[in-house]
Amino acid sequence: MMVFLYNCSIRAFGWAIALGALFNRKARLLWRGRRGLLRCIERRERAAQVAADGYGEGIGVVWVHCASLGEFEQGRPVIEALRRRYPVGTAEYRRIVLTFFSPSGYEIRKNYPEADAVYYLPADTPRNARRFVAAVRPERAIFVKYEYWYNYLRALRDFGAKSCVVSAIFRPGMVFFRDSVLGRFMRRVLGLLDRFFVQDEESARLLAGIGFGADRVTVSGDTRFDRVVELVSAAGERSLPLVEAFAAAGRNGGPVMVCGSTWGPDEEILLELMRARPEMRFIVAPHELDDGRIDALIARSGRRGVRYTQLSPDDAVSGEALREATLLVVDTIGILSGVYRYGKLAYIGGGFGRGIHNTLEAATWGMPVLFGPRYEAFAEAVELVATGAAASVSGAEGLIARVAEWGDDPAELARRGRLAAEYVRSRAGATERILRMV
Repeated sequence: MMVFLYNCSIRAFGWAIALGALFNRKARLLWRGRRGLLRCIERRERAAQVAADGYGEGIGVVWVHCASLGEFEQGRPVIEALRRRYPVGTAEYRRIVLTFFSPSGYEIRKNYPEADAVYYLPADTPRNARRFVAAVRPERAIFVKYEYWYNYLRALRDFGAKSCVVSAIFRPGMVFFRDSVLGRFMRRVLGLLDRFFVQDEESARLLAGIGFGADRVTVSGDTRFDRVVELVSAAGERSLPLVEAFAAAGRNGGPVMVCGSTWGPDEEILLELMRARPEMRFIVAPHELDDGRIDALIARSGRRGVRYTQLSPDDAVSGEALREATLLVVDTIGILSGVYRYGKLAYIGGGFGRGIHNTLEAATWGMPVLFGPRYEAFAEAVELVATGAAASVSGAEGLIARVAEWGDDPAELARRGRLAAEYVRSRAGATERILRMV
């Protein structure tokens, strides 16, 4: 009965996406991306098999699935380590197929060069799952963090492919641990996975409590730590001259503060901070790039503000526009992780909503981190607070006080920055632990 209801809900969601496409851009992208998708996948995968001599038997396929862009960044170290281990043009070559559920992941990474093919994931109906698995022919399937699709896991098992989830994290309140019809069904879904690579011991204990022991569960850590450590090693390749020039122009006016993935409530308290600290420079990367909202943010700040996309390469050389500005708004996607290197103090958005965004990208550059009150569901944020490398604020007054406490004392700011960087580096290595077993 639960399988029937599950399949009905998947179809209902598909109808909702079709209706939502009339009003919502993300729904429209997903609806368009799924139209004729399986026929396209089957055609492209047949062509790939023909192009590779003996592909069906001699060249294996690894399928990696990510819900969205955040999960992709978690899975990226694994994908790139697989590509290094099984490079194109060698006898060890493995074809890598990458899928996304969300348009925010697919549209940004559809040309990702380390994957041989990048697709939207077709809806998880029994027929779609069988067709997809038959077309891709994976020997291994890797799901990043979550996304437990019943029909795909069944199709993989029937095909004889091994499956695992990496960087998974489980909490007591999740549906898997409830004594209910839905809880029992979801435990059945988990049972279709061959192995779990979890972030922490608590996740392993919870899984052990529902019958998944050490033979199937490995505490490997979080691959995001490996990814952010790589950002520092590849710093030269991610140079952003315009951001560098903006930060350099304010070296004598207090620490440059980078505010990443901000929402409206975050920006309200940041505006108060900007008024209280006119000597500081701010780099703000809003989570949603709405032109009207960005223009309003600059106008309300009372500062000379510039938008990243409206600057020219000459501005990094002459520096006039950047010297006069004290607010830089990053109104483009994909560079925030590199922007953090030019700051001394970070604020991460989302803490007044559903939860904070990625704190590790800032911490790895040796920056103390501030964020709103909703952070306790994020293990790395809790641990950063415990080490003294981060703090939560509940409003503008607390933010202003914390910036004064840390930012006005260069030695204290540097000390907390070192704590942040050391925290990240001490937890790297999950990718290698996963690859040894995958």
